[in-house]
Amino acid sequence: MDRRGLLPEGVASPADLARLLAEADYLADVDVATATYLALALPRPLFLEGEAGVGKTSLARALSQVLDAPLLRLQCYEGIDSSQALYDWDFPRQLLHLRAAESASRNGVDAAQLEEEVYSRRFLLARPLLAALETSPSVLLIDEVDRADDEFEAFLLEVLSDYTVTVPELGTVRAEVPPIVVVTSNRTREVHDALKRRCLYHWVEHPTFEREVAIVRRRVPEASAQLVEQVAAAAQALRGEDLLKPPGVSESIDWTMALVALGAERLDADTATATLGAVLKYREDVLQAKRLDVSELIGRSIGG
Repeated sequence: MDRRGLLPEGVASPADLARLLAEADYLADVDVATATYLALALPRPLFLEGEAGVGKTSLARALSQVLDAPLLRLQCYEGIDSSQALYDWDFPRQLLHLRAAESASRNGVDAAQLEEEVYSRRFLLARPLLAALETSPSVLLIDEVDRADDEFEAFLLEVLSDYTVTVPELGTVRAEVPPIVVVTSNRTREVHDALKRRCLYHWVEHPTFEREVAIVRRRVPEASAQLVEQVAAAAQALRGEDLLKPPGVSESIDWTMALVALGAERLDADTATATLGAVLKYREDVLQAKRLDVSELIGRSIGG
């Protein structure tokens, strides 16, 4: 690997990368652009931690567009194991193959040869990790790793150390070019230091008001400027409340889209209250928001 690592042509600084990400509809601030640039230049996996809805997964999608590389997503969950992340055998096709061989009375084909055939690459189902090693280049998104258990973390650490896995029936698979790896966590639990040390770490903050306005305008261009600014300001104000799940940028976008669907040009108290389900996802949060002075929240917005 040369000193440019996995950087695309024409990218010589974080600002260059931020420009390309913006063309893919991802507005990265200086910190995010720098962390992503270094992850490509070194290269190292990028560990993004932060509250849900701040744009961690969206960054991986934007990177796949910028690099013109497929996005391979491994969604983590409680109980996930290595077979669900690496590979599995296509048992129905293997069984059909054995039955076809038997019905055709293939004389001279011994049991060892048949076993070798059914455990060939054509019957292997590559899951995201193996697919990422076999696809060059690719962007591997390991999403919400905090939902997996300790054993799966240890397995990921082993794979990310040398980008090599062994399939007993086929041998060793090694990535010719390491995939661009983005690991995300919503911090529902602490991820072990060993995995974080393998990666470049970045905590993704909620955007500033100005950046949130720019993001929502880009994603919902049909919304009026006043509506976008009022929604962004109201979302920022709600994040200052003691909510179970403060709204992220994705919820601001959803809220704006819902209001546009209702034909709203500005955010008023009645419409805001009626559409809280687009921005808040817990009953307790909705009830708390309804007890707030929604007009006062709107009043914090620019031009409200």
